[in-house]
Amino acid sequence: MVSSTSPDAMLLAAHAGDRDAMAHILRVYQPDLRRYAQKRCLISDVDDAVQEALLLMARHLSAVRQLASFSGWMFRVVQRECRRLGRVAFKQDPYEEALVDQWMAAHTPDGLRLDLAAALESLPPHALQVVLLRDFEELSIREIGERLGMDVPAVKSRLHRARVMIREYLLA
Repeated sequence: MVSSTSPDAMLLAAHAGDRDAMAHILRVYQPDLRRYAQKRCLISDVDDAVQEALLLMARHLSAVRQLASFSGWMFRVVQRECRRLGRVAFKQDPYEEALVDQWMAAHTPDGLRLDLAAALESLPPHALQVVLLRDFEELSIREIGERLGMDVPAVKSRLHRARVMIREYLLA
C-alpha cells in the first residue's frame, strides 16, 4: 500500500502526521543522506549525522512550509550535523551555532527576513554580487567564477568573507 503511493503524496501524508508515511520517507531518504554525509563528514560521524538528521526530520517535518524544498532542507540538516560533529571532534566552535539558534528563536519569520535583507544591503557590491549568484540564483562556484571572470579559489574566498559579514551583522 505504501510503496504504490507517489513520493509527493507520501510527503504530504507525513507532513499531515501519518506515521506510516513518515517511516516510509525515513527509509527512502536514508541512503541518499548517507551518501551525502560520506562526502561532508568525518568518516566516524557519517552514521551519527544521518541519524540526527532523520530525527530532526521526524520532529520538524510539520513545520516545513514548502514541501518542494524538502530535499534541500534535508541535505542542509545533514551538512549542519556534519559541521557540528566535526566541531565537537576538534573541540572548537567557529560558527557558534548555539548563539545562532538562540538568535533565530528570538525572531519571527518576518523579522528574520527583514534582518537578512538589511544584512544583505550592508554588504559591499562585490560581496553582495557573489552571495546573490550563489544563494539566490544557485550557481555553482565554477559558474560564478566564469560569470565574474574569477578563479574558483577567489570566488570561494569572496563568498566566505561575505557570509562572515552577514553573520557578524546579524549577530551583532
